[in-house]
Amino acid sequence: MITKAQAIASLREDAQWALRGDDLEWLDTNQTKPTEAEIQAEIARLQADYVSKQYQRDRAAEYPAIADQLDLLYHGGMDAWKTAILAVKNKYPKPE
Repeated sequence: MITKAQAIASLREDAQWALRGDDLEWLDTNQTKPTEAEIQAEIARLQADYVSKQYQRDRAAEYPAIADQLDLLYHGGMDAWKTAILAVKNKYPKPE
């Protein structure tokens, strides 16, 4: 779940602000305070981006450890390595 703090940080990088509960105190004099609508839209955008990349997290968790991949390359060659990696990619395809 994307937080309000993450959305604010995404909208106004390097801004100075404090979030106490749900109340945003804007301390930055160089950047304008984002509106609540901007913050909610950014939460939705960041959440959608996070969800769309689930396949990446699934793949990363299932790929063999780098040491195992190197061992596979050494003993089985490039084709064996490609087969192992492709199995994970096929299991968790990149959405179109």
